[in-house]
Amino acid sequence: MRCQAFKKPLGSPHSPPNYVTQPDSTPPPVHRPWYCILYLQVLIAVGLGILIGYAFPDFGKSLKPLGDAFIKLVKMLIAPVIFCTVVHGIASMRDLKKLGRVGLKALVYFEVMSTVALIIGLVVVNILKPGAGLNFNPAGLDASLGQAYAQKAHAMDGVAFLLNIIPDTLFSAFVTGDLLQILLVSGLTAFAIGGLGVWREPALDIIEGASLLFFGIMRIVVRAAPLGALGAMAFTVGSYGLGSLNHLIALMAGFYLTATIFVVGVLGIVAWSCGFSIFRFLFYIKEEILLVLGTSSSETALPGIIRKMQRLGCSDSTVGLVVPTGYSFNLDGTNIYMAMAAIFLSQATNTHLSLHNQIALLLVAMISSKGACGVTGAGFITLAATLAVVPSVPIASLALLVGIDRFMSECRAITNLIGNGVATVVVSRWEKEVTVETLSENMRRQHIE
Repeated sequence: MRCQAFKKPLGSPHSPPNYVTQPDSTPPPVHRPWYCILYLQVLIAVGLGILIGYAFPDFGKSLKPLGDAFIKLVKMLIAPVIFCTVVHGIASMRDLKKLGRVGLKALVYFEVMSTVALIIGLVVVNILKPGAGLNFNPAGLDASLGQAYAQKAHAMDGVAFLLNIIPDTLFSAFVTGDLLQILLVSGLTAFAIGGLGVWREPALDIIEGASLLFFGIMRIVVRAAPLGALGAMAFTVGSYGLGSLNHLIALMAGFYLTATIFVVGVLGIVAWSCGFSIFRFLFYIKEEILLVLGTSSSETALPGIIRKMQRLGCSDSTVGLVVPTGYSFNLDGTNIYMAMAAIFLSQATNTHLSLHNQIALLLVAMISSKGACGVTGAGFITLAATLAVVPSVPIASLALLVGIDRFMSECRAITNLIGNGVATVVVSRWEKEVTVETLSENMRRQHIE
């Protein structure tokens, strides 16, 4: 039996079908053999990658190009996908008051959730104390790594951060892939199209056609996801090993536990208050979650989560504003990681931090988590910027986290992805764009490309 790699698009990605009110507009679901379902292929590939990396570490390391190639293929499409989504969403919105209202609601939601994530991270790490008793002497660590990231964090001050949002040329943002620069260019383009008068609709048609093209390319690229997940996981386990984590497993376990508490508890309550189940939502985006798990990058799931939110019934403008902006300003997993890692390092180096110092760390982390988005090694850079506020914690202690950062980045990325997806649905519900019945039905139908 032949696997169906492609399915006929269910209309424009900017015009998601309403499966509740138009049940006859979509074909009946196609039953495919289990081995042709993408998320199962990715799950199997992740398991094989772990086995290969553990049993044949050298061979596992050699598979790194598979993961790198897939991530590069996806990143190649992120800039044009975001550009088309944001431009079409904003330019097609005739009510500018709604644009400002949606943007303000999203930013307030982002800040509240980011703060809650930081607080939960601080509370759990102080209760579990994973670094207590390790008694690491910073003098015996490689200080060069921590100093390098500290210099990068210092370079990304407020002025430099704002100036970095402006690209050198109109098209350089698409070359560098800087998300904030792409958002700036997309916003300017959208407002320019909105003022074109009679040429507005033809311009929107061009943007929509380009979006269909890029999503079509993405459908082709995503078929290679199992190979990418296999290569990335085999390299990770082959390079660091499962048995080399030693005492750091306590920090990893605490971090995964905290992320689970945040997703199921905090986001679960938020979802319930808006009329949908967090567990059904997680099942709805399972392909994107497994993709992030295999590649350790939330960017690989960005085009997919945009499409899924549109098919839930969220409007183009809400999806175009909330999802890309959330990838820069709603990093719940990164916030949990920074809070826990900073306190872990203080515990591991026997550095006492008072409640006052921990609150200062929390306030700095709220800012630094936004300042390094789109920067290579952003996890360490933001952590270095956060530690700078408490000089008593040696910056060289960052070297302790190198061996497990890859494993923790998967949980960070998955938490960020889930948080941005929930944020999109919540803002859409606040704007009364989609009903509880529509959400429930569209999640149940589980349309998979």
